Amino acid sequence: MLDLASWVGQSVKAIDTPALVIDLDAMERNLSRMQAYANAQGVKLRPHAKMHKSAELSQLQMQAGAVGVCVQKVSEAAALAEQGVDDIYISNVVTSLSKCEHLAQILRRREGQNALKMRLAVAADSLQGIRTLAQALTRIAPGEAVNVFVEIDVGQARCGIEPGVAAVPLVQEISRHSSLRFAGLQAYHGRAQHLRSAVERREAIAQVIGKVLATKSALQGAGFDVPLVTGAGTGSFIHEATSGVYGELQAGSYLFMDADYASNEQDASMPRFEHALFVKSQVISRHTTSSDDRSIVDAGHKSHAIDSGLPKIWAGHKADWQFFNGGDEHGILRGSALPSIGDVVWLIPGHCDPTVNLHDVMVGVRGGLLSGHVERIIEVTSRGCLA
Repeated sequence: MLDLASWVGQSVKAIDTPALVIDLDAMERNLSRMQAYANAQGVKLRPHAKMHKSAELSQLQMQAGAVGVCVQKVSEAAALAEQGVDDIYISNVVTSLSKCEHLAQILRRREGQNALKMRLAVAADSLQGIRTLAQALTRIAPGEAVNVFVEIDVGQARCGIEPGVAAVPLVQEISRHSSLRFAGLQAYHGRAQHLRSAVERREAIAQVIGKVLATKSALQGAGFDVPLVTGAGTGSFIHEATSGVYGELQAGSYLFMDADYASNEQDASMPRFEHALFVKSQVISRHTTSSDDRSIVDAGHKSHAIDSGLPKIWAGHKADWQFFNGGDEHGILRGSALPSIGDVVWLIPGHCDPTVNLHDVMVGVRGGLLSGHVERIIEVTSRGCLA
């Protein structure tokens, strides 16, 4: 086993490869820019911890001004709560009895001298899910209550009820249970985040706003106030933030800024985020023939997710190298003046969320990728929490 703690204080050169590395300076600038933007717009920031899966980074974001974090799975919430993250929204529907019971058990940590004063919320899009959740809370955590956001399908075509009057029976059901509080609407359009042009994203979110307003109107007509509308992601948050409809932003990837998000056309009013997450790799083989010229690095797709495309080469190399898929354990570089055996190659993952989930730890580097030093090792707290 590698003694990762021994890297702390050493040059970035000491990091063995492949390794997932955070440029802490860039990450902190991203953190500050996003929080400053939310503050300026008068909206809350509840970043998605499903991206970094780290209790340490969740707490860092909350210390900077975030009201809490989002996750997608109950097991993620449990892992973060165990490490002291005390305000978590499971922005996904939970319907099975076992998962609802697990959620209720998180609230039971309020008991005892060293109890965590947990604030917990969850999304719902069915009467069955609402009733099962209420049943689990009544049996396992009597006297406790959970905030429930009704999820509407605003274009993702995934979870969520149809916008409009379909929300009314769900809110009526929530109001029947003392263990549940109607907290507002979950309205997230994931597909809009990756529309490449700024105009496309603006138009997509304009349609989302119309669906949210129709749902609010239906609920108000039935006698229900809507305390909060929550949603938005790194690709579109400026539109939700300035809509006058959303009160909370769930953007998460801004902290690391992966290659896929960086491929979007930038909107002039959007804060500029820097790449902060990298895979450090090393050339392990070099081949030049009359028909091929390639360098092979030791970072295959067990080191980085490829669902949003292959990694990009860090601009600091100032080279025209391109990364090609070499399988589980290898990456292939082609281009001019290719690196030699032993040379370090920094890769920018296509999609940060599933890339992080491949690693037990992230190595925090201060002072840059070339001449910096290892400041700390950051645990991936909720790695593999899929339930």
